[in-house]
Amino acid sequence: MEPQLSHQVADSVATVVIRHPAKRNAMTVAMWRSLPPLLSELAGDPEVRALVLTGEGATFCAGADISTLRQSPEQAQGLAVAAEEALAAFPKPTLAAVRGHCVGGGSQLAAACDLRLAEEEALFGVTPANLGIVYPASSTRRLVSLVGPATAKYLLFSGELIDAQRALRTGFVDEVLPEGELDKRVAELTRILVSRSQLTQAAAKEFADGRTDRDAHWTAQARGSGDTAEGVAAFLERRQPRFTWSAAGAP
Repeated sequence: MEPQLSHQVADSVATVVIRHPAKRNAMTVAMWRSLPPLLSELAGDPEVRALVLTGEGATFCAGADISTLRQSPEQAQGLAVAAEEALAAFPKPTLAAVRGHCVGGGSQLAAACDLRLAEEEALFGVTPANLGIVYPASSTRRLVSLVGPATAKYLLFSGELIDAQRALRTGFVDEVLPEGELDKRVAELTRILVSRSQLTQAAAKEFADGRTDRDAHWTAQARGSGDTAEGVAAFLERRQPRFTWSAAGAP
């Protein structure tokens, strides 16, 4: 099978799958390059209300395909950062579903998602020190925001792998599931996410990521959306709300 990113949309959830089983789903240059336009397409699809990123089979992503680093390490790193930033900027909730190894560039992608769920046998590592690579500033800041400076330094200095329970304790993952339970929990959580107000989610995502200059913008969006009135009415009428504001094409 050719290395590729595949995707499907079902029940308002886009699932993007990293497929490179011959190299434990390592990302090639072509795969890094293809992720931002794919995310742009899915962001503009009004049917998509959440996104799940996962790997084919028993591995999430073993990082960058090392052969691509030998050819052009600067190009590969630049494309990886662009893909990571595109994922972080996706305007709807994103969730990494992790099995097996989540290492190097794989950990960059997982960290760029809003939420991370992992099977209990998953392993995590940030490994640029194993290759003499300078980890990008933006990726380092994102890692620090998740796990704190001490754990970020441990991961970056040592290149050691940590298990899912340690990843949970340090904040790198949000939930750890027994083997065989990950898909069920991802489906359950995404059902919740797609039922909630995209307006609330989009504003919260910006604020949580440090955009604190858009209070007036989001107040205006809320005022014109009808979501607040619908949410209050649904609560009083004891029914599920039908939110209509869409992040697709929103400013």
